[in-house]
Amino acid sequence: MRLGLAFASALIAFPAAAHDSSAPLGGQEPLEHTHIADEIWDLLLPEAEASADITVQGNTRRIRANGYPIKSPGRFPNRNNPHAISKKNYSLKVPLNPRRTNRATSAQGSVFGIAINGVVMDPGTAEFWQNDRRSGWNYEALGGACKLGLDKYNAHVQPDGTYHYHGIPTGVVASSGGRSVPAMIGYAADGFPVYGQYGYSDPAGKSSMKKLKSSYRIKSGTRPDGPGGSYNGKFTQDWAFVSGAGDLDQCNGRFAVTPEYPDGTYHYVLTDTFPFIPRCWMGQPDASFTRLKGRGQRRGDVEMEQVSPTIDFATMTDNSEAAGHLIQVQGGQPPRVRPGGPPPQRGQRGQRGPRQGGGGQGRRAPCSGS
Repeated sequence: MRLGLAFASALIAFPAAAHDSSAPLGGQEPLEHTHIADEIWDLLLPEAEASADITVQGNTRRIRANGYPIKSPGRFPNRNNPHAISKKNYSLKVPLNPRRTNRATSAQGSVFGIAINGVVMDPGTAEFWQNDRRSGWNYEALGGACKLGLDKYNAHVQPDGTYHYHGIPTGVVASSGGRSVPAMIGYAADGFPVYGQYGYSDPAGKSSMKKLKSSYRIKSGTRPDGPGGSYNGKFTQDWAFVSGAGDLDQCNGRFAVTPEYPDGTYHYVLTDTFPFIPRCWMGQPDASFTRLKGRGQRRGDVEMEQVSPTIDFATMTDNSEAAGHLIQVQGGQPPRVRPGGPPPQRGQRGQRGPRQGGGGQGRRAPCSGS
């Protein structure tokens, strides 16, 4: 053990060049995790800090966790994420046998679900064009315009210390089978399971594996207001659902056989393109999840909706009014700012939200460009 520690110390003293083999997803910023020494610490740090317990009680699945990952996270605080991880006391529940509804419910302003390691999945950001929530143009965490200090697991830390995923939790996927079988990642707030981006090519039975594709596509043309310019995926509002364009529905889900559900089940899929983590539920989310985002807000912040709006997606197409409605609900209020308009005045209530990444006095804005 002394030899191992000495070897680790030597590597830490002389950091190597960037080495991580996992490619950034969807325009992700360069990883904070850039030294071989970090891999050594992954082996030496104890896993006892993590705590996640999933049990079944009657018709309910109960999840108790402290929100700390089993695999050691990236370095927090870091230059683009000035917040330290703090342990939580999650006590969540979902139905054991969830039911699909005929309407999808937006997950805007809520935690979408929780991974089996006890870390929550929360894809939305608090970053808006010109720091103005009312502009309606919400930056995507993995859209290429933001430096939010994400680690190699596509996670970072909120101002209240919550460590959370914005994209595929690569560590959980690797531990659950990777590409060899559909890898179960966790549970959504409505009780349906969540899987990685690889699934059986034939949803009706065990078959060859394929990479499942989202049905969201970047809109054509130019933005009508706000940042202006061509749609390019940097903002939530740059995307629209195109029925049949991929393998998944508007909530990034499908019905298929999995190792845990040999008779098949509806489940959500995390993808390496938008929406990354689903932005809506096909079942009824439990209030234990929708209440999470209401905690820890600071005075003057715009309050998140406690009850998510419900939208009918049945006839959604690329250019339909329903698609525009979905994108607006996912990202905030409809845009009302002219291209090149003046930035919001400081102190105006409801315009500036808490920054998840590089916020803080004296720091540059974490997102830029259009």
